[in-house]
Amino acid sequence: MGLIQPCSLEHVERYGEIYAKAFSGEPWNDPWDPADAVIHVRELLESKQSYGMEYVEDGKVVGFILGTSMLFHYGRTFEINDLAVDPAYQRRGIAKMLLERCLADMKARGIVGVHLITAGEGILPAFYEKYGFKKENEVILMGLEMDE
Repeated sequence: MGLIQPCSLEHVERYGEIYAKAFSGEPWNDPWDPADAVIHVRELLESKQSYGMEYVEDGKVVGFILGTSMLFHYGRTFEINDLAVDPAYQRRGIAKMLLERCLADMKARGIVGVHLITAGEGILPAFYEKYGFKKENEVILMGLEMDE
């Protein structure tokens, strides 16, 4: 059994490596450059409202969850930006343990809601539904791709 502990900037290179490996595979298939993934994770970790936990097994970081909170008129919400597990360690319940710890911590902190963006198909919606997440009806995600 591994250890869940707070994320550390000292491990940002490893988080970037995990992120690039995890999101370059199914269901995302995003061709992440590990150096860009390190920048992505560093920017989140350096946010004043960031929260992150890492999962350590045999002295090695093998997964992490990371997000930020934001205050609204109805209370503070938390957005899970990243939940990633090294593909070599997937299917062992590590994401489940990280998510459960995060949700318990958010409840203890008085967070009024937790949000995330995930793939619309495949195994991920069912994974999150097990923890009470449901598709939002009041809001939609809109995007604008900037032309070069």
